[in-house]
Amino acid sequence: MIEEAASWLVGAVGIDPFSPLGSTIVYFLYDSVKILLLLFFAILLIGTLRTFISAKRLRAFLAKRSKIVSHAAASLFGAVTPFCSCSSIPIYVGFLEAGVPLGVALSFLVTSPLVNEYMAVLMLIMFGWRVMVAYVVIGILLGIIVGMVLGRMRMERYLVKNVVCCRKKEARFRGFGDRIRFGNDEAIRITKKIWLWVLGGVLVGAIIHNYVPQPMVEYTLSKGGIFTVPLAVLIGVPLYGSSSALVPVAQALFAKGVPLGTTLAFIMAVAALSMPEAIILRRIMKTRFILVFFAIVAAGIILVGYLLNALQPLLV
Repeated sequence: MIEEAASWLVGAVGIDPFSPLGSTIVYFLYDSVKILLLLFFAILLIGTLRTFISAKRLRAFLAKRSKIVSHAAASLFGAVTPFCSCSSIPIYVGFLEAGVPLGVALSFLVTSPLVNEYMAVLMLIMFGWRVMVAYVVIGILLGIIVGMVLGRMRMERYLVKNVVCCRKKEARFRGFGDRIRFGNDEAIRITKKIWLWVLGGVLVGAIIHNYVPQPMVEYTLSKGGIFTVPLAVLIGVPLYGSSSALVPVAQALFAKGVPLGTTLAFIMAVAALSMPEAIILRRIMKTRFILVFFAIVAAGIILVGYLLNALQPLLV
């Protein structure tokens, strides 16, 4: 519905919605509205649900669990939440504000856009159950490992304090209406801080999406030799797309002779690391933190790509 309205609006001002310029504008309008709505209502929902959880009790619960259990729980929670890299950020912020350790929250942030039920079903249909299981398991493990590594690096000092307030005084709520109002206030507060960054990120994604030819990407990935995996990740990081759109692209790459690990590394990079995500995270993390986060996740994806290339005969 939003996409149809955007197409109609572009056509109404005399621009062909199917031209490169028109497609870019439609993409920008559609994704801007979609992501801002998702951001607002995700923050509202998580903010409301968070009123039922005592931050003190949550910290105590995690303190009693081993690090691996906490990271595994966060990564598994990320796997069952159908969010893209941008839409998972409000939940990540909510974790931090509830006092969840930074590394544990990052395990969620890595896994949430990488693994979800839509991608799993599409993987099953297009690649088979072996590839689907391998992708899901490796995505969850990647989230656990990255979260544990970054947690040990003590990157808390690189958080932007006026957005992430990890030690707020807990509010008292008299009824469900108070809880909804709290969630709404949270949604308004955070959305006001990041909406311009969201629009800037979506604009970058729209330009790349409509002006970078897919045949060029496919040709480049099929000719990279031993450096194909890191090349695929480097190409994938600036791009932005939904997981449901990535799997058909992956199938097309695989059909053109791109190795399985290289193909999955490419879609992992697009799903988990994107320019819009980096732009939004700039309001939450300092630049050094973002660079370290992207570098470690990208390195993990590259290793995963080489591993899956080696296992390809067993998976397909």
